[in-house]
Amino acid sequence: MTPFAAFARTAAALAPRTAVVLGSGLAGATRAFAERASVGFGDIPGLVPPTVHGHGGRLAVGAWAGVPALLFLGRQHFYEGHSWQTVTGTVRTVAELGARRVVLTNAAGGIHPALQPGDLMALRGHIKLLDATAWRGLASDNAVSQPYSACLVDAMQANERAAGRELLAGVYAALTGPSYETPAEIRALARCGADAVGMSTATEAEEAVRLGMEVAGISCITNKAAGLGGAPLDHTEVLTNAKLAVERMGELLAALIAAA
Repeated sequence: MTPFAAFARTAAALAPRTAVVLGSGLAGATRAFAERASVGFGDIPGLVPPTVHGHGGRLAVGAWAGVPALLFLGRQHFYEGHSWQTVTGTVRTVAELGARRVVLTNAAGGIHPALQPGDLMALRGHIKLLDATAWRGLASDNAVSQPYSACLVDAMQANERAAGRELLAGVYAALTGPSYETPAEIRALARCGADAVGMSTATEAEEAVRLGMEVAGISCITNKAAGLGGAPLDHTEVLTNAKLAVERMGELLAALIAAA
């Protein structure tokens, strides 16, 4: 029996309904997760080990605050040299294992003036800038795609209000990376309605919807986007500032999993 087949057998016995994909630096949000089994990305058909610091490259199954769940510790990015087919392999694995809801988290740069490092943003839509002609599409009325469940956005905001916090629901701009955006690009994205910017999530969300899953997205704001802060951007800052939000992220994920 292959490592993935053994893992799938354990997952089938637990029957998780929700899967979580953790973005850069967010492993600390998993304190309420009790692992039963795990498998490396390299042992999962269609996936490869990630190369980005802060992405562990494992899929685990267990209980999150007592509720069965799947947990991807990291993801694969286009800028690592992977095809889009490989990048979206995580959500196809979720579908194969029987979960019907996926929560996609990421680290992102804040564009909206209300977003500060350590804040969270629920995704209500995204703008994809992932090929050579993508910028031309920003002039269309269909520039913002909305694969994210409005019901889950409402549930996340209600959970945060009950805790005495506000949760902005905004638009995420997905670019290919690996370089950070220029200040001019950020100004253009802001004019087009983007509230945060990153290098993942959008294609995964669309693939999950194509497979019939319900999708939620959460951005952890780790820095002000280029030109909006006072220092050059780097990945170390992303990983450091992600730690500011892991407790809140963990609470929000637990609420989504419990409601599945």
